[in-house]
Parts: sequence; C-alpha cells; structure tokens
Amino acid sequence: MIMKRYKYLNIIVIALMVAFTSCINDLDTIPIDEDVVTSETVYENPANYKNVLAKLYAGLAVSGQEGPHGNNDLSGLDEGFGQYLRALWYGQELTTDEAVIGWNDQTLRDFHDMDWSSTDGFITNLYYRIFYQISLCNEYIRETTDEKLDGRGIDGAIRTDIQMFRAEARFLRALSYYHAIDMFGSVPFVTEEDNVGAFFPEQISRADLFSYIESELLAIESELASPMTNEYARADQAAAWMLLAKLYLNAEVYINQAKYSESITYSNKVNSAGYSLEGDYSHLFLADNHTSNEVIFPITQDGLSTRTWGGTTFIVHAAVGGSMVPAEFGIDGGWGGLRTTKELVGKFLDLSTLTPKLKSAANTVDYPVIYVPGGYQAAAGYSEGDWSPDVAPTLASVNSDNNYEGYIYFADAAEFKITEGPNWDVNWGDDGADGTLESGSANLSVSEAGYYKINVNINDLTYSIMKTDWGIIGSASPGGWDSDTNMEFDPITKTWIGEMDLGAGEIKFRANDGWDLNYGDSGVDGILDAGGDNIAIAEAGSYKITLILGTPDYTYTVEKFSADQRAMFHADGQNIEIEDLFEFTEGYAISKWKNVTSTGQVGSDLTHPDTDFPMFRLADSYLMYAEAVLRGGSGGDLGTALSYVNELRDRAYGDNYGYMAENDLTLDFILDERARELYWEGHRRTDLIRNGKFTGGDYLWAWKGAVKEGKSVDEKYDLFPLPASDVGANPNLTQTSGY
Repeated sequence: MIMKRYKYLNIIVIALMVAFTSCINDLDTIPIDEDVVTSETVYENPANYKNVLAKLYAGLAVSGQEGPHGNNDLSGLDEGFGQYLRALWYGQELTTDEAVIGWNDQTLRDFHDMDWSSTDGFITNLYYRIFYQISLCNEYIRETTDEKLDGRGIDGAIRTDIQMFRAEARFLRALSYYHAIDMFGSVPFVTEEDNVGAFFPEQISRADLFSYIESELLAIESELASPMTNEYARADQAAAWMLLAKLYLNAEVYINQAKYSESITYSNKVNSAGYSLEGDYSHLFLADNHTSNEVIFPITQDGLSTRTWGGTTFIVHAAVGGSMVPAEFGIDGGWGGLRTTKELVGKFLDLSTLTPKLKSAANTVDYPVIYVPGGYQAAAGYSEGDWSPDVAPTLASVNSDNNYEGYIYFADAAEFKITEGPNWDVNWGDDGADGTLESGSANLSVSEAGYYKINVNINDLTYSIMKTDWGIIGSASPGGWDSDTNMEFDPITKTWIGEMDLGAGEIKFRANDGWDLNYGDSGVDGILDAGGDNIAIAEAGSYKITLILGTPDYTYTVEKFSADQRAMFHADGQNIEIEDLFEFTEGYAISKWKNVTSTGQVGSDLTHPDTDFPMFRLADSYLMYAEAVLRGGSGGDLGTALSYVNELRDRAYGDNYGYMAENDLTLDFILDERARELYWEGHRRTDLIRNGKFTGGDYLWAWKGAVKEGKSVDEKYDLFPLPASDVGANPNLTQTSGY
C-alpha cells in the first residue's frame, strides 16, 4: 500500500453566493446563525484564500463536500454521474468510436445512438456542473479584487500570492467556458461583474465566448507561475498555453475562422517549456503518475482525500470485467461496463489477423507469361469461377526463353491445363502422364492440396510439378544451419509467413527441408535468386518474414517489428464484434488505467484510485503542433512536426520501427495518431468534429446512430442541446438549432 500525499490544503466549505441561471436557488441571503460561514467571514483571514482556491480545483475532481457521496454540491443531480470529469468523459468518449458502455441507466445509451434530446439527464449533469464551477470561480474572482483586498488590509507577500491565486481561478473559469463552447456552443454568460443572486443571464454567441476565453487567457498569461514552478496540479503558464493552443486549433469549428498559426505559437511555448515525454507510456495512467514530467495539468485523484464515484474511480472500475482480474488493476472489483469498438482496435492492429500492422512487400517485374486455368481456381481464391484462362494464375519466363515457372496453390486435388494466352486458342495437357505436353490433350492434375512449383518448357514441351513447404534456415534462425524453422502458408494472401526471433547472422529460404530448392538474394535488391547469396540479418530482434512466390519475380520481406505498446487491449474472452452493447465480453476491453504504481504497489485505497487524470500533457501539444502545420499554420515546419510524431512513435514501439516519413503526415494520419496516443483521455469527440467525421457518414463505427455497422447522423449532434429545464426557466435563452 502507498500513501500519496494530497496536493492541497484542506478545503473550506463556504456558502458561496453565486450568479447563475434561474433554476438555481437564490443564495443571496444573510444567515441568521452567526456560526454560519460566509464569504465575508472566510475572506477576512488571508490564510483561507488558498483553501478556497483548493475548492475550485476540487470542483473538477469531486462532486460534494463529504465524498464519495453525501452533501452534493448540486441538489437534484446524481453525485456519481454528475461529477465534472465523469460527465465530461461521457460526452467526449461514449459518443465516439473509442468507448461503449454496457449499462442501460436512464438515457445512457443515447450517447451511442446519437439521438439525445434537451431533457437528457446526463447532458444536464454536464451543463450544470460546468456552470456551477464557473459560479464558484466568479465568486472567488469577485472577492479577490484590489478593492476587496485593500478593504481587508491584506498586503505584502500574501497579497502577491492571492493575486496569482486569482489568475488561477480565471484559468479554471476559462477552462469551464472552453468546455461550454465546445460542448454547447452558445450558452448563458456570467462573470464576476454580474450582481450576486438569482437573475436571468444573457446568452452569449459562440464567437463572443471565443473572444472572451481568448482574452482571459492572454490577460492572465503573465500573472501565472512559470512552467513547472507552481505546486503540482495548480495551473501555470503552460496550462494556459495548452488551452490557448486547443482554442485556436478548433477556431474554424467555433467561429468559422482559421487560427492555426496562433495554435502553433502556443504549442511551441509548451513544447519548449521544459516538459519531456514519459519514458514508458503506461506510467502515465498509473497511481504514481503525479511524478511524470509529461503531465502539464492533471485532475488530481487520491484514494483518501478525493473520494468520488466519478473521475478515475469510474474509469478504472468500469473498464474491468469478464476474465479481467480486479487485483491486477489495484481495485476491489470491476463494474463491467466500458469497452471499445473494433474501429479503435483497427488503428493498432490488422483486423483481418488481429496482429500488428506491418509494411507492404516489394513489387514484382512483368515477364512473358503463360496461363494455368483449371478446376481449382474458385476454391483456391484466384477467381469466382473455374476454368477461366483470363483470370487464372500465370507462370513467367524470367529470361524470355520459353522456360516458365511459378507457384500455384491448390485447395484440394484438382485438374488443370496450360494455355499460351488468356484464352483456349492454344492449350496443352498430358495424354500419357509422362511429363510431356501435347496440344489439346488430357488435363494435368495434382492429387492433394498444397503449394506447388510448376515448370514448363515450351521449347521441348516438358513440365514438372513439385509440392513445396517452406522454411528458414541459417545462422540467424532459431535452428541455425542444422534445421529449418517452418513458415506458415496464408491461403488468402498466397504468401508464406514466419514470425520469429532472429539473431544477428544470415538466413536462406528452402523448400521441403532440403537444398534442392532454395532461395537467397544475390543482388540485395529484395528479389530472390535460386541458390542465391545468404540474406544478412544485421541485428537481433523479433521479425516477421514474408515469402512471396506466385509468379516471378519472387520477393520477400524481413521486417523487424515491435507492437505499438499503446495498444492496451484485453482480448481474452472478448469478441471484437459488438452484437450486444450490454454484454461486457462484446468488444475489446481496455487495460490502460490502473490503481497500481510503476513499481507494482497498490494505491492507498482499493475502491478510490490514486491515479490522476492528465487533462493536458506534452504528447497532446506535439500532435496539435503537427496538425496545425498540416492545416497551413505559419510559425512551424513539417520537419519539426515529423520529429514530434516520431518521438511519440519511438516511445510506442521502443525503436524506430514506427517512424514515419514526411509524406506519411496527413490529417487522417494525425487524427488516427491522436486516437492511438490519447484514447480515453477526453479528446475524441472534439477531434472528430474538427475533422468532419463525428456526424454525417464519412466515418462510421460500431453502433453509431443505433446501428451495429454505424450510420450517418444529423450534424445537429455536433453540439449538445441546452437543458430544457434551463431554456424553460430563462427567457433570454434560445435552444440550440435542431433541438
């Protein structure tokens, strides 16, 4: 067990006077009981300013005063569902290809179906949690003006501290308004300038809210602590820069105006601020992730001090079920809810094989060919019908000397013939089964399934047929020069594949465990030569070796590979396809989040994890920079963008296997790379909307729009509706278009 030190002083509970929409009770009252704590009494003591600031930060992490439940901040809202991070996570993840949930609570499935309404309880939870947080920040900012501090006689070093506290409160308010502009668009608007008490706030346009958030962040930039100099989990300049970079990256969505150059400016500030990538990706999501130099702004969670049914308590527990062992995740039990879709899995793995994606093989050269039609074509997967010369496999004459050869797969015993062209005009068989071809004679045949080498000499009309099985031999192979390591034939791709650990040394390909038929590479050109030179393996490692025969040229690939370590899927007992949303074993589970430290210790509590939620981290800034460059922003360059991407992929693969080239960097690639790097971190909905793939039919995923295969969805769902309760209560509000 570990004890993780809580990052803040005790939170003072005060009857904060809030300016909010009409559905929130008027708190502008004078308490009769002189023992009741109010703003006036709290702020008289300079030491309390930091404690109240802690309440603002805690608003992102907990939902009430007594956690994990009891004395909720907002009456009428579920204390688990309504916790800030959990509500935000629902909206950002359950609406996308990154997450499905196996629960049917209330309207939860509507997130997958994308048919929510203005009465949706989960959307209402998110909305009111955002604006409650804004109200708390407004009150703090209102009580920390120079006029107020002067009146209380607060001066000296503590006043300097309070001024920075105030800047942090403005950052937190800007963060919540960012979530509001992103999720809801045009919303009610209140600041510290509004009178305390119940009234009907005016609605602010999305463009004006954008300008407000921007101006606030720019105004406080110089007032916040320098990067990495503030206490852990408190906002500093880098946090403000990250939020500005995000705001500008999404400006085309929010205000229909590109601000990619500005996004690059602030990503650059973050990238040069002294942060560094965590060496092991998995450590970012463990119980001691507060030690990481990659995390810029987290939402803190502590098993003893921030107990909640939201936050990482929800993320860790809900992701564990089926054959997963809760103890391995540092928890006392799984809730069996969260999984992912095959579309996310497919960004890491080849869905046809569920193995790591590898690079393509070399191309071949065209030579003169003859054709081999027969009764095997359909069964072997060469064509839809049999006995069709025009779609039959071919044999080639590499030297253009009428000596033809090639390899053909037969799924069973079969008959065939040789034709000069893709027709029956000139064809040969063998009447005597003596290895000599005759025009228009009896069919040739193989007696069993297999992969056969066929040679035909048109000069003397002779032929040979030999069944082959292939393996690898050599000093670098597991069996050395003494024994073959067998390869497996893939009847779909018609290739031989071997996945094995090789040492530094040499290899060759040979058939049937003998030297009569073997291939090397004399020209080191990727083209195989019969009896050719040994193929050098420069360094030890895990390799996928592919032998591509068929019609000459014969080629091969020897690929050192590492799996993407970010692919933290639990597949044991899980189906990749989701037939039933409410069955945990349908869809791969994700093992990314744990209540276990990097040294294997369990968190301080088995129910409530110590694992912080990294809302902003350096990898996100790297990818924002790359995307803004690709979108035409100035102040950056493609070479730097590539270096950032390859830093992430180097960490993911453990070597340069995953490195990309400049021409690989496309907006689609960056979108997929953001999914690979940032899944389940609350970014996906925003990313898909920015790329035009959230609604509509350009990109589908399992159960989008309530259909297993996914379907096109109305673009109105790019925004959530304002809660009907608020629109009905406030005559100044106009409902979001389409709802």
